[in-house]
Amino acid sequence: MPETPRRAVGISGNRYGNRPTMKDVAARAGVGLKTVSRVVNGEPGVTPETERRVQEAIGALGFRRNDSARVLRKGTTASIGLVLEDLADPFYGPLSRAVEEVARAHGALLINGSSAEDPDREQELALALCARRVDGLVVIPAGDDHRYLEPEMKAGVATVFVDRPAGLIDADCVLSDNFGGAREGVAHLVAHGHRRIGFIGDMPRIHTAAERLRGYRAAMEDAGIAVDEAWTSLGATDPARVRRAAEEMLSGPAPVTAVFSGNNRVTVTVIRVLAEQSRPVALVAFDDLELADLLQPGVTVVAQDAAAIGRTAADRLFRQLDGTLLAPERIELPTRLVTRGSGELPPAD
Repeated sequence: MPETPRRAVGISGNRYGNRPTMKDVAARAGVGLKTVSRVVNGEPGVTPETERRVQEAIGALGFRRNDSARVLRKGTTASIGLVLEDLADPFYGPLSRAVEEVARAHGALLINGSSAEDPDREQELALALCARRVDGLVVIPAGDDHRYLEPEMKAGVATVFVDRPAGLIDADCVLSDNFGGAREGVAHLVAHGHRRIGFIGDMPRIHTAAERLRGYRAAMEDAGIAVDEAWTSLGATDPARVRRAAEEMLSGPAPVTAVFSGNNRVTVTVIRVLAEQSRPVALVAFDDLELADLLQPGVTVVAQDAAAIGRTAADRLFRQLDGTLLAPERIELPTRLVTRGSGELPPAD
């Protein structure tokens, strides 16, 4: 005879996939549904003994409140969405954590996801979060057209853009001073005697990459140095592309004597290439990175405060939600030059 299929049973005796309901709690505790509702929602009118019995039943059954009905009644979910570029990028760790801490202080849940630098994926993810009735969005843009969010924002979804401004809409944004930070970092190399300075950055369509290149060019112009186009390279941050760019700049009869790297992913590959060189090459990197201070020499960086960016963005989001913000603003937080040795090396020739 064929074996009769068995139902999967959890430790509380309930079948998997069948969550306990308030009716189950009421039956186990020997009380009415309204009493369970009052206990679950923290409402008054329940004696301590009755509340104890209901809480014991909740614990025994593994009951969890279903917030769907509350969302329909109140119109809010006490949740916000965070659309990141790349969850693996160390820059976004402290940023995400700061947003989560602010959300938690406001009694809200944070839901995040990664666009993988794909504008279509960014839009899909942002709209999926809106469909789940999040109260607000913090978005690190992958695309340059955010008009798709206008209906959501008009419907009351608070929205703040981070690291890069929104495209074609007026919205709050919180950024680092990418231009000023790059300008300061390159000027630091010039001050230590360098005239041939390479720049390796991210994709040129990305706001941060374009601003950092602009800062590089401004510092070179300030110093009266004409930039050879062979000294600049923007593109994907994959190691093979960055390695090719660095090796080309470091070869030939007049190689660069210093490199300014445009972000932490670029920097990792540049460090590997420089370690293979027979002569010392100065390096200043935009973005700090783990263990940068332990290398020999330590890596001089233009550091961003990712946690402050996340905290500022989340604060503005909740100020939008409580109605204390009126007009969108663009906020640029300062960067900080951290000298550790690599940016202070003199030219080798």
